[in-house]
Amino acid sequence: MIKGWVRTTLLDYPGHIASSVFLGGCCFHCPMCHNADLVLRPHSLPDIPTKTVLNYLEQRTGKITGLVFSGGEPFLSPGLPDFLRQARMLGVHIKLDTCGYLPDVLERLLRQNLLDMVAMDIKATPVQYARLAGLAQVDLDRINASIALIRNSGLPYEFRTTVVSDWITPDSIAAIADWLADAEHYVLQQFRAQDCLDPAINQKSPYPVSVLLEMQALAKRRSSM
Repeated sequence: MIKGWVRTTLLDYPGHIASSVFLGGCCFHCPMCHNADLVLRPHSLPDIPTKTVLNYLEQRTGKITGLVFSGGEPFLSPGLPDFLRQARMLGVHIKLDTCGYLPDVLERLLRQNLLDMVAMDIKATPVQYARLAGLAQVDLDRINASIALIRNSGLPYEFRTTVVSDWITPDSIAAIADWLADAEHYVLQQFRAQDCLDPAINQKSPYPVSVLLEMQALAKRRSSM
């Protein structure tokens, strides 16, 4: 189930010294994804035993206070709920990163009180969604259901968009900000033209930081309207 592991990170879980695990498989084939092996070839990667991660956390009780589940899409792993329960018993806070395409699983884990924070990728505007998810079509009802579950969960959360140059424009950001109106946190991530799932977009140049800052300001204005 676990295909990658960052033992200690200060970046992935705000307010916590955390450990991050990466689970294989995904609902989407986003062309800008830089975890192609996790998405397309998870069975080619060696498994890291769950027990190894749990023992590591137990030995660092009180020092590592967060555990982040990412991927790929963690909700595709049938062993996830049991892993979450075992991590809960160690007293760590749990953050989960999701593409939001499996709202039934999200709802079940929220109902079982197995999550402390959720981060969801918002790939694009509704019109662009399928293209940036790498699919012929996307069921936006699933995306909207996950957005609503997260917003109403009472947990800390963030929505985030990877700003792929030319594909995500200021108009795109304005439309997404309107879609997520009054969201607690909406974050823009810089696109990295390196090891992308679609090699063709490795030739794209990321937007300058100044453009990202303008988009960030635009998103803030739209969310406060």
